[in-house]
Amino acid sequence: MGFISVFGTRRAAPIWALAILPLLTASAAPPTVEVSVTGLRNMKGQLLVCLTTNPKAFPDCSKDSGSVRMAVKAASAGDFQIAAPANGTYAIAIVHDENSNNKMDVAIFLPREGFGFSRNPTITVGAPSFKSASFAVAGDMRQSIKMKYML
Repeated sequence: MGFISVFGTRRAAPIWALAILPLLTASAAPPTVEVSVTGLRNMKGQLLVCLTTNPKAFPDCSKDSGSVRMAVKAASAGDFQIAAPANGTYAIAIVHDENSNNKMDVAIFLPREGFGFSRNPTITVGAPSFKSASFAVAGDMRQSIKMKYML
């Protein structure tokens, strides 16, 4: 296979390397999950967001060092993006931290602040299972989460 260059054949790059360069750079970009949140009862405080692949760490991401955690101002939380570390199976948990104290406040075992999960599973007693909230990420995608309030 010959190489063509304005500098001659010794300094020319293989043409096939230039053809696969876009494929290498495209696969290096992490997938993005665009999240749409509805049902916020007010625009106070922030949303505490957790994206995890660990079923044992769901919905409390503090036990998962590989999770993606972020805070989003409630006033701008209609749509935001989370960069997933890689393709895989994930679940999202969101807390509407209305007083910005970085935790979910409870009163007699009931949450005083809103919460939501990916795939909007039915809530009975306690948080849903990872399986009911999980979804596959294989490239960019979108999740719509409806907030719930108990009190």
